[in-house]
Amino acid sequence: MACLKLGSRADVFRKQGQDWYCTTGLPSDITVVVGEQSFHLHKFPLLSKSGLLERLIREKIEKGEDSCAIDLSDIPGGAKAFELAARFCYGVKFELTSSNVVHLRCASEYLEMAEEIAEGNLIAQTENFLTQTVLKSWKDSIKALHTCDDVIDLAEKLQVVKKCIDSVATKSSTDPDVFGWPVAQYGGPTQSPGGSFLWNGISTGARPRNCSSDWWYDDVSCLSLPLYKKVISAMEYRGVNQDIIVGSLNHYAKRRLPGLNRRKSISDVSNCLSVSTLTTMPSEEEQRYLLDEIDRLLPFQRGVTSCKLLFGLLRTAIFLKASSSCMSNLERRIGLQLDKATLEDLLITNMSESIEMLYDVDCVHRILDHFLAMDQETGGASPGIGEDGHLLASPSLLPITMVAKLIDGYLAEVAPDANLKLPKFVSLAAAIPDYARPIDDGLYRAVDIYLKAHPHLSESEKEELCRVMDCQKLSLEACTHAAQNERLPLRVIVQVLFFEQLQLRSSIAECLMISENLEGGSRQLGMPTSSEQHRGGVGWPLAARENQALREGMDGMKQRVAELEKECSTMREEIARLGRSRSAGKGRLFSLGTRPQICSTAKDATPAKVTTASDDERLAVVKVDATPRLKLSRHKKNLSIEA
Repeated sequence: MACLKLGSRADVFRKQGQDWYCTTGLPSDITVVVGEQSFHLHKFPLLSKSGLLERLIREKIEKGEDSCAIDLSDIPGGAKAFELAARFCYGVKFELTSSNVVHLRCASEYLEMAEEIAEGNLIAQTENFLTQTVLKSWKDSIKALHTCDDVIDLAEKLQVVKKCIDSVATKSSTDPDVFGWPVAQYGGPTQSPGGSFLWNGISTGARPRNCSSDWWYDDVSCLSLPLYKKVISAMEYRGVNQDIIVGSLNHYAKRRLPGLNRRKSISDVSNCLSVSTLTTMPSEEEQRYLLDEIDRLLPFQRGVTSCKLLFGLLRTAIFLKASSSCMSNLERRIGLQLDKATLEDLLITNMSESIEMLYDVDCVHRILDHFLAMDQETGGASPGIGEDGHLLASPSLLPITMVAKLIDGYLAEVAPDANLKLPKFVSLAAAIPDYARPIDDGLYRAVDIYLKAHPHLSESEKEELCRVMDCQKLSLEACTHAAQNERLPLRVIVQVLFFEQLQLRSSIAECLMISENLEGGSRQLGMPTSSEQHRGGVGWPLAARENQALREGMDGMKQRVAELEKECSTMREEIARLGRSRSAGKGRLFSLGTRPQICSTAKDATPAKVTTASDDERLAVVKVDATPRLKLSRHKKNLSIEA
């Protein structure tokens, strides 16, 4: 720490209780009161250095007052600063350091200790020490700036705060190894072959340090919020990288907001809330004010601030019941980069006393709305349709596809909550556009979990829930599971069976096409001669046997497909017959349309339109088509094994 020794006389000051005395052998003729402390001094040393004391003493003499007592309770820096100023007036030895120079500079200005009163007065001494010594060191600049809080008004008027902030802002973007080390001719300290620094050719034994751009975070975090804001503004003015500034804000917030450290280990929390930096825990009101200020300081650019920090600030804001504008801004910031969030980030605990849900689903819904609005503004419209009827891929779909997958995972995580109402679940699931989900397996999983956790849903509510997913987008594995899922409505199971058959037929058609291509290629190549077979070894006979086995497998698959279509037609006839028998007495309560489509061919692949039937009719349907469905599942299993 920088230090300047002033004065030459031995210490003549002693303290008794709250009174200070000067033991020079002469009785004191003036008493200066500063707060609760009294200084019994002599007039001549004081008025010879201080213009203020000279004027006040003259006024006392002109009034003819016997006792000369002066009250200086409003002096900047308090009793400690006046004690050092009095030592300077008496010429007593004391040390001027970075910890007291700001207070002493302000006190000397208050006491009018200028050069006009005496040459080499205290104003000039403190100003020179501040500019020529303190501001050239990073540590001393931080210490001096930290002491400005107590005298902030006068320090700003004297430009002391500005000088310290400029010094800190300039040095924060500079390599710290430069400070305190000699600079070589070509820009840096020279090193020995062993890697240590050289001073005039002599090895110092010190090794170079690899300092990252966050080396100054810890020092700046000890500043009060007003001073810290000024430092950040000065850095932004100098063009410091936004990522570095956000990192500093993150470090500062973790020091001042205990809620941000809830997911850390005990050792990490103790490091972030060390006694050396925070003597007292900030109140909730102070933390709310800090949240608002950090929200204003954070840049709004997408991707600059990490989702982890934003979600931590949002959780803290919800817990502290911060202002609605603060929480809205944080939700909007998160929405701008929701595709970079994780499932753990979205699991925000519900703090509302009126709603008994475990997680704050409404908050996640608002964040999703911000993302969708941003996606539309940036041109993330729905994809086009190609000539073959398929969606055209677009690079801009990647963020919204990732968000769709994230929301599906979130729905599966919150679905077991018994207090989660159906409208909230359906609203959040339906908020994702259809084109954002290339496959609905994740959504089906969430729906299945919700049905399992809410067994008392009515049939109409189950159908409303299942409308959020598209059965055409289910994979073959999901279709197989859904076809055997007793929790799903009958209408959905019929649709799943229909689309499962379409997928199966499409897969078989692709296999047949591949087989025909292989057969055509083998004919073009022709059969090799005996001499070629002899020269080629066992390669050709092996390929011929594999091709023959593939053809036989395809023939067997064609035969099984024919059997499958036959059994599907039997199912259609049974369901149609049941519908005709019921319509004679009660009307057409259960209908699959004029042409049932459960096992339709690929040429006429339109989903069957099923109306809601009564419980008795539904039971009859299950009994009638139980045997064909078992046969269908058995043939599909055999087909998948041989394929």
